[in-house]
Amino acid sequence: MDDRAIPCHFERNPNVDIKIQTHCTIQKLYNSKSKEFLMRHTLYLSLTLAAFWLLNSGHYTPLILSLGASSIVFVVYLAHRMDVVDHEAQPLHLTLKIPGYYVWLTKEIILANISVVKHIWLGNASISPTMTTVKASQETDMGKVIYANSITLTPGTVTVDLVGDQIMVHSLLRENIEALEAGEMDRRVRQLEN
Repeated sequence: MDDRAIPCHFERNPNVDIKIQTHCTIQKLYNSKSKEFLMRHTLYLSLTLAAFWLLNSGHYTPLILSLGASSIVFVVYLAHRMDVVDHEAQPLHLTLKIPGYYVWLTKEIILANISVVKHIWLGNASISPTMTTVKASQETDMGKVIYANSITLTPGTVTVDLVGDQIMVHSLLRENIEALEAGEMDRRVRQLEN
C-alpha cells in the first residue's frame, strides 16, 4: 500500500485502526527528521561538489566560478529530483571512521601484494586456489559492499558473488580464506557501520 494513500489528518478517534495511528505517528517522526537529514546531505553534497570543482578547475575567474556554482545548483537539483540525496548516497556517518579503515586496508593490500609476488616467484606448486563462501555480518547493504570490495582490493582474493549475507570468494591461497574466516576485516567493516 502506498504511504500517501493513508490519511494522517484525523483527531484521536477510537474508530480509527491502531495500525493507521501507528503508521501516522511514525510518518510524522520520519518527515520531521527527514527534512533535517535532507538539508544536511544537500549541504554536504554541495560542499563536496564545490571542492571537487575548485580542485579540478584551477581557474578562479568570476566567469568560471559562476559556471561552477550554476553546475552545482543544477546537479543538486537533479539529485533531489532523482531522490538520491540520502544516507547511502552520501554516507556522512563514515566521514570520521573511514580514514582509519583506509590506513588498515592499505597495510593489508601491501602485505597481500608481497605475498602474491612471493608465490609468483615460487611457482604453481606454492599456490592453493580455493573458492568458498564467507558470512558477512554487516547490517546494511553499504557495509556488505564495502566488505566485498575490500576483499577484492586485497591482492590474491576476489569477491565472485554477494547474495544476502553470503560472499563467495576466490583466493589464490588457502591462508587468505582462513584470514577472512578469522573475521578481522569483517569486524573492522562492521565498526564502520556503528
